[in-house]
Order: sequence, then structure tokens, then C-alpha cells
Amino acid sequence: MNYEENKELLNKILPKYTSEGVKNMINGVSSDAKSSLVFDNHSPVDDAFIATVPKSDADDIDAACQAADQAFKTWRKMPHKERRNILYAIAEKIEAHAEEIAVLESYDTGQPIRFMKKAAIRGAANFKYFADKVIDAPNGLSTPDTEHLNFTVRQPIGSVGIITPWNAPFMLATWKIAPALASGCTVVHKPAELSPMSATLLCQLAHEAGLPKGVWNLVHGFGDSAGKALTEHVAIKAVAFIGETTTGSMIMKQGAPTLKRVHLELGGQNPTIVFEDADLERALDAAIFMKYSLNGERCTSGSRLLLQQSIYDDFVEKLTKRVGNINVGDPLDPNTEIGPLIHSSHQKKVEEYVGIGQQDGARLAVGSGVRAGAGCYVNPTLFVDANKDMRIAQEEVFGPFLTVIPFDTEQDAIDIANSVRYGLTAYIWTKDTGRAHRMALEVEAGMVWVNSQNVRHLPTPFGGVKYSGIGRDGGEYSFDFYMETKNISIALGDHKITKLGADS
Repeated sequence: MNYEENKELLNKILPKYTSEGVKNMINGVSSDAKSSLVFDNHSPVDDAFIATVPKSDADDIDAACQAADQAFKTWRKMPHKERRNILYAIAEKIEAHAEEIAVLESYDTGQPIRFMKKAAIRGAANFKYFADKVIDAPNGLSTPDTEHLNFTVRQPIGSVGIITPWNAPFMLATWKIAPALASGCTVVHKPAELSPMSATLLCQLAHEAGLPKGVWNLVHGFGDSAGKALTEHVAIKAVAFIGETTTGSMIMKQGAPTLKRVHLELGGQNPTIVFEDADLERALDAAIFMKYSLNGERCTSGSRLLLQQSIYDDFVEKLTKRVGNINVGDPLDPNTEIGPLIHSSHQKKVEEYVGIGQQDGARLAVGSGVRAGAGCYVNPTLFVDANKDMRIAQEEVFGPFLTVIPFDTEQDAIDIANSVRYGLTAYIWTKDTGRAHRMALEVEAGMVWVNSQNVRHLPTPFGGVKYSGIGRDGGEYSFDFYMETKNISIALGDHKITKLGADS
């Protein structure tokens, strides 16, 4: 679809939300907050009003948790074929509405439509993948002993809370909710208050696909009210959260009194490390893509580019030219490569780091601040000649903002890469096989790609170390979080039982 067609579709679907507002979905019923309070949602594209959103609180969360807890009793026992069919039906609904989802998400978040179309289809793929895992989810191990047969089974943990972010809200919601439902858990989902639209549509589509009431509940609201109530609720057995590191720490504290299991996907300040023997053209393409795609608002972005000194000047020259040519514009235009950031407050934060970088002594090679006119736009920014101790190399900027640091030796690269508190991803570019393995083992990250950008394979584990999070998603790793492992031991015969208190 071209720009005019995207705008036409948006103008077709938006009036319903603008006039009626978005709603919670509790026990299969679309509803306002019990308090009737709302807040306004505006587009970062032009600050235009989109819809009112329920400002839910603990009462709404309690109703959703009770509904999920009640639905768990039957959902967990649903035959696997029926549950699989429902998840497949949700995937088919997503595919049928992919254009609508992409346009709505693009206008709500500012993410370029070229990436949102792929995100919608990826969301469907998540549901299909985990639908096919439903039959295997309970599987365990056989660990026989001489006199006992031991085997394990996995059973759903119960009702879970899922809190998703605003940077890729649709795809990340499916990434969490699909395995939860496949495992037999029920869900209370609180999306980010800055991106409520696609979460609402997704939940509606799931119910249209035949999902039983109460299995998936959606509650809008703010973190300090709805989010806190969710993480503290006694009926919620686990909380899966994607977002900022400080918030993740707070969720751990809030869930501690009820001994909640937590899975946290948090921030990153990820290195892309390019050695002199790498395929430099491919490394250049990947370095630009992994920082400036999705407006730079991605936890896995390569925020720090580490270049070996011998290739530094030439690489920086080419990088500067390419970054200066990145197309900033309306996210509904397929030609746009960077759209507006999510909100004016985030726009201000990213722009402040331009001043911070200059104060620290790095050189601003590209970037002239915010774009004139309406919308939360920030021009692509490139700092070079930085060092590992500068704030722009230590702190997560979370925008179209790249910091370039030179290094000399392999050990220098490791020291720089590991000098931050985060450890989510790392990208290594070299043709030396031994070096690739050494670097992959030494860099402190939960995920490493060698001679590649971030290419997700659904069965592989996704997650970070240090301040980048706790736990892993993907394939069987998801079930480790959403399910409990139970060991069952059966005596094979009359083994000896020591007698106490028996007559001698």
C-alpha cells in the first residue's frame, strides 16, 4: 500500500475509536474503568487526538484478575487440539487484519509503516509457532531409579500479568501472550499507556476468534496505579515485563510479598564490534540498520559502534554520509525510514543527550536536533570519537542516536563492550573464526550475533544478563517461565521402608 492508501485506511478505522474511545476487556466484556476516569491518547505524528483511554485502577485490575483466575480452571484443562485451534484462529485473524494493525500502530507510535507491516505478520507467526507447541508444553523428563520410576510434567503456573512497552507494542504483546495461552495460563495484560491502540484491537480479534471469556483480559492504565495493582495482586502467579530497568526493579519489589515469579526484558546499551578483517560494507549496512530502524527505539539496537583503529576513519566517513541521508518523515509513508518518537517527553530526553555528548567531548558528526513543525521528530544523530566512559556510551538513549568508539586490540574491544551495566545483545563482525568464538564467549550479553544483524529464530532463547533482565523467552524457554515442573515418583515394588516405633 502507498501513502495515500495507508491514510485512507487510517481515516476509515480511526473515527470509531475517536468517537467511542478504547475500552478494557474484562471477562470477555468491553468496558470503561469502574471509576469512569479516562486519559487522552494523541499521535506523535501530529499531536492529533486519537481516543480516550480508561484510566483503570486497582478495582479494574482486581476484576480482571478474578476473571482470569476463574477462567484458568477450565482453560488449563481444555484439550490441546482445541487450544491449538483457538491460537491458530487468532493468528488467522491477525493475518486478515494485518494492514489495519500496521496502520493503527504506525499512527499510534510513530513507527514507520515499513516495519509495522512486518511486525503484524510476525505477531501471527508467534501465535502459530506456540499453537504447534501446545501438545509438547507439558512434556518433561524420565529419570528412573532402581526402585522408583521418576518422571516430570510441566503444568501451567496460573494467571499471569503481562506488561508490555510502547516501542513495538503489537509484536511484543504476541511474544508474551501466545506462549502464556499455549501453556494453559490465563492472562491480564496491561499495555503501555502511550500505545493503547493495537493492544485493544488484538484483544478484540482474539475474542472474535473464539477465545473463551476471562482467558485474556485487557486493562489500560498507568504503571503507578494499574501496573502496581497487577504486580501486587495475590491471584497473579507471575509477571512478564518488557521495559525500562528501573521499572523492572520496582516490579520485583512489588511482587516479592506474594513470591511472584518475574521475567524481565529490560534495557540495553549494545555493542556492534567491527574488526578490520570484516566484510565492511555488510557491517556498515547492519550497523546503520540496527541503530536507526524502528526509530532507534528498540532494546536490541546496536547503540555503540566499536571500530578497529585501522578502519576507523574510512568507516566513519561512509557512516556519516549514510546517516545524513536517512529519510525522516510521516511514518505512514512507505519511503520513511525514521518517524517521530513516541511522545514529546521522550523527544526531549533524546535531544538532551545531544548536549550531553558535546559536553563530554565527543564530536557530533550528524544531527541538528528536533525537526521543525508538528510531531515528536528527532533527526538521526551520530557521535564519533567517543570513549567508553562518556554518558552517551554508558546510558541507554533509546532513539536514533549512535555513538562510535575506536579500539586497537581484541582485548580493548572486550573491555569497552563490557564496560556498561547492561548485557542484552552484541554484534561481532570478523572473518576470523577463532576471534569470532573468543569474542562471543567473552562479551557479556545474553545474545550474540556474528556477521549478522538481529535475526530472531523463534526456538532460540531471548533475554539478557546484568541490568538487561532476568529469564529467557522463545521456544521451550518460554514454558520454563509460564509452567511449573512437577516430579512424580512411583515405587516399582516393595522397597525397604525403615520402621520407627514398631515393636521389637
